[in-house]
Amino acid sequence: MAGSNGLADKGLRPRWDPRESPCVRVLTLDGRLVELNLVELFHDADGLRSVEGGTPGERVAVIEYLLAICYASGTYPESAAQWPAWVDRTDVLRPAADWLAQRPEDEVWDLFHPEEPLGQNALLAPFIDEHGAGPAQLVIERVGDYNQFFDHHHLEHPDPLPAAEAFRAMLTQHVYGPAGRARISGKETLGATLTNLAATRLGSRIRVLALGDTLGETLRLNLAPVPGPPGELNRTWTAGKERRAFTAKPSGRAVTGPADLHSSLGRSVLLRPTRTGDHVDRVLLGAGELLALSDEHRQDAVYAKRADGVRKPLWASATRAVWREAHALYAAVAEARSHPAGGNDGGTLYRRLALFPAQDVAPEPGQQPARRIDLWAVGLVARQTTAIAWVDGVFPFAPGLEASLYTASRGGSEIAEYVASALSKAAYAAWTVAYPNPKPADKAAQIDRFDARAQHWAATLEPFDLLMEETTLGEDVHASLYEYAATVTAAARRFLAERLDALPRNAQGAKTRAAALRRFDAEMSAPKAPAEIRGGTTS
Repeated sequence: MAGSNGLADKGLRPRWDPRESPCVRVLTLDGRLVELNLVELFHDADGLRSVEGGTPGERVAVIEYLLAICYASGTYPESAAQWPAWVDRTDVLRPAADWLAQRPEDEVWDLFHPEEPLGQNALLAPFIDEHGAGPAQLVIERVGDYNQFFDHHHLEHPDPLPAAEAFRAMLTQHVYGPAGRARISGKETLGATLTNLAATRLGSRIRVLALGDTLGETLRLNLAPVPGPPGELNRTWTAGKERRAFTAKPSGRAVTGPADLHSSLGRSVLLRPTRTGDHVDRVLLGAGELLALSDEHRQDAVYAKRADGVRKPLWASATRAVWREAHALYAAVAEARSHPAGGNDGGTLYRRLALFPAQDVAPEPGQQPARRIDLWAVGLVARQTTAIAWVDGVFPFAPGLEASLYTASRGGSEIAEYVASALSKAAYAAWTVAYPNPKPADKAAQIDRFDARAQHWAATLEPFDLLMEETTLGEDVHASLYEYAATVTAAARRFLAERLDALPRNAQGAKTRAAALRRFDAEMSAPKAPAEIRGGTTS
């Protein structure tokens, strides 16, 4: 394979192949951050700690692509019974490296190929010069409404994007691109529906990945047995399966297997290279494929009820942190262990985790369990095409400890919820005294002056993580919950007092402060309060 730098100067078109060009940032076992090509990454997977990236979404998107390559190359366990032992084999990913290196010459893996650009839709080529935008349009976090950056640079801003960064940003768009309207006008290009961006496969839900001690173990943990064909890798829009048109919104197409699923092209993208081929200077982006997804395509999903009572896969929220729903992950494993399913497909991620034998005895306090796996939950909060925030959380898991971890996480969440409710009621109590004759329009802002819930939620993550870590290390769950409750309630009372400190130093201010603290303390000692709070309240 030829290199990419200086190709135009030699009379050759630019080309960039992730199998030979460094494209993924990884952390080595000895703590070095390096960039490897795809072949090197699979060959050395068990000498690497993890995939690294600028955002959680980029890391997930890269792992999704690596999983797709594994499935396409036949690198996955044969059966559910084989899966636990297969996870521990450090030699099973090498065939994926060989498969990549030995692809036939007519199978193009070139990011800048004119007919079959990797991961892209070459049908956009006639329109990219006129309708394309600066390369930062590709980066989810930098583009507000696809017309202007958050930092007020217009989309025509010319700074080129290194090819490796563009490759990773493209993968992230395919996986997490939010719904909304594309900047491109379909009427002048491929069709009216090109501009209608549907939420991509993970754009509207939380993705959960099991993390091992090495990148190789992480990939093996998330590879499932395949009862049927694995499907083909979506190498490019213009080769392989027939793709949608853009004259009307299509029905979702059937998924042919996990290789197809994990490499699905959620966006029509085209990247224009610079003259040397090591950067991208222009991007065109429109609607991509729609898939007909079912529960079998969401093997990592856990479900929660919306306010209207509808159950749906757990979603990202700007106001509800992921850790507040961590108990759902442990409940899924506990349910799987209690009701094992037959068959060889391995079922959900949680059914596979339940295939690991439970420890005969809990670890001694302070000792790591025999096997530890972290569950990493990642989601994107977006308002139409505007990305608001990435949310993620890492939660420890050990086979056989799922009941204890469920008790700890559920209790920790309920305690935090109750304390937040008490802070809200205390803020209302302060408002009723401080503003005896309020204007209705001012009520919300006046109450917010005394509301310490935002500080409470931000400060509770660290003690929650400590609670889960202690549980994984064999500490007594109920004792840890009492300690957690004492920490959280003491901090919440302090946050409330700090909010009240701005009150005037007069009789009215003193009455307001006393009313708020009295209401908070009453909530903490009320019979309805969780037992750990009543036992852990501090004066």
